[in-house]
Amino acid sequence: MPQNNKNHYQKLKKRILAAMILVPAVPFILVLLIGYRYFTTTLEENARFRMSRMAEDHGLAIETFLNERRTDLKLLANTYQFQQLSRPEVLKSAFTHLTEKSPAFFDLGVFDEQGTQVAYQGPFELAGRDYAKAKWFLEVKKSGYYVSDVFLGFRRIPHFVIAVVKREEGASWIIRATIDTGQFSSLVEKVKIGKTGEAYIVNQEGLLQTQRLSGPGLLEVDPWAARYLNQTGSGARTPADPEDQTRFIWATARLNDGKWLLVVRQAEKDAFEALRSMTYLVILVTVFGGVLIIGLALYTTTHIIKRMEAADQEKDRLGQQLVVAGRLAEVGEMSAGFAHEVNNPLQIISSEQNLARTTLDEMLETGEVSPGENLKEVVDCIDQIKIQVDRCGKITRALLKFARQTEPAVELIDMNEFIPTAVSLVANKAKISDIGIKQELPQETLEVKGDPGQMQQVLVNMINNAIDAVDSRKPAEGGLIKVAARADSGRALISITDNGSGISPENIEKIFTPFFTTKPVGEGTGLGLPICFGIVDQMGGSLEVESQEGRGTTITINLPAA
Repeated sequence: MPQNNKNHYQKLKKRILAAMILVPAVPFILVLLIGYRYFTTTLEENARFRMSRMAEDHGLAIETFLNERRTDLKLLANTYQFQQLSRPEVLKSAFTHLTEKSPAFFDLGVFDEQGTQVAYQGPFELAGRDYAKAKWFLEVKKSGYYVSDVFLGFRRIPHFVIAVVKREEGASWIIRATIDTGQFSSLVEKVKIGKTGEAYIVNQEGLLQTQRLSGPGLLEVDPWAARYLNQTGSGARTPADPEDQTRFIWATARLNDGKWLLVVRQAEKDAFEALRSMTYLVILVTVFGGVLIIGLALYTTTHIIKRMEAADQEKDRLGQQLVVAGRLAEVGEMSAGFAHEVNNPLQIISSEQNLARTTLDEMLETGEVSPGENLKEVVDCIDQIKIQVDRCGKITRALLKFARQTEPAVELIDMNEFIPTAVSLVANKAKISDIGIKQELPQETLEVKGDPGQMQQVLVNMINNAIDAVDSRKPAEGGLIKVAARADSGRALISITDNGSGISPENIEKIFTPFFTTKPVGEGTGLGLPICFGIVDQMGGSLEVESQEGRGTTITINLPAA
């Protein structure tokens, strides 16, 4: 290949390769980025919604727990009178009933209007203590009920109380119960979100009312309480935790008439585990997709360039064939003219030969000439003239057919019926040469469109050539010609295979050239195969030749099936 063509193909290859990489890569990357962005946004929204819903549902459960305990105390106050509950045995019975209903109650006390605890049921000695100035006492007298923050009190143990007031006949008294802090904390902390999720309560001052999984203890200040109290809501991301630098997403819910704040939170790393997995997957898909795009682009570009090079070479070859075809067309025209010009003298010679033979026969009958050696030579000469005139007539007729002097009559040809008919025409010739002809025909109908006479000419010529090739070799295993037909992807393939002398590689390229023949002088015109080639080509088919010198030849007629 010339150097300038190589440079041209290299430049073209680079341009095609760049286009084939960029065209799929740009939308591929855009789809990945958009999908990743959408997935990230959706995941964050879902995480915020889940956190908000969990805070809301869990807050409702805690609020229900507090309301139920308050209702238990109200029911107790409505069931008993002050004098009854002031007696220890009655209070103990009432407390037992309460704990059976809910084990969350830790102790129970009854207070008069002045704040003195007149009766107490629990593990401490609190009867007779004065709570007149205690915050919870003042609040419950004012509001009718009160749920306190967690505090230490006289017992110096963190706890909170629920108190309700009972008003009757101008006087009032109070029932107060301490809630088991452990059970309450278990209720609050039972929220499980991933590996790092937790829930806890802070009061208005930011003090922890329940234990946090990590960080400050009970009644200590939550470092992020101010942020939660000032910006309640859901799903906001916090900066890094001041204690361990962990970032959280969180949600809150108000409890206890707004005095408590339930905080539900989870570490971002844990909440967005799926996002991290998605990130790795996107990277993997990007790398794999990039390699695949580049690999396919390289393969396709190389294939296209090779096809283009082959197409250019085929174009050059077709150009050369066009020149040859032009020469064949000129030969055809010359052949037609030559045949017409020669035919007339041949007719005169044939007529004169017949006249001479008739005259000589009459002279023999009348005795004007007597038989002898000289007369025999004259008769042989006249007969030889007849033979050579007939031979020249065959050549001119072949030339006329090669020049396409007649229009073919196109009709459907059933090869299952046509092939046996064509074989029968040469069967005697094959039998004389002790050559067997084997036919392999398809079970289904196999039809082609063409002129039956031309198709017969093609088959007879091919089989005759095969007979001559086998006869010239005389194989020890016996001569055999196989005529087979089959359908393949809308094509009809008729093959003639022999075990004759074969064709040398240098002659295969020439066998369709007019007047080329490998037969001895006087035995072949060199027009048979070119005529067959033209007939098959006119039918939209092709001739394919496979041959091994000394072993045999297969010629396949490839025609469009009807």
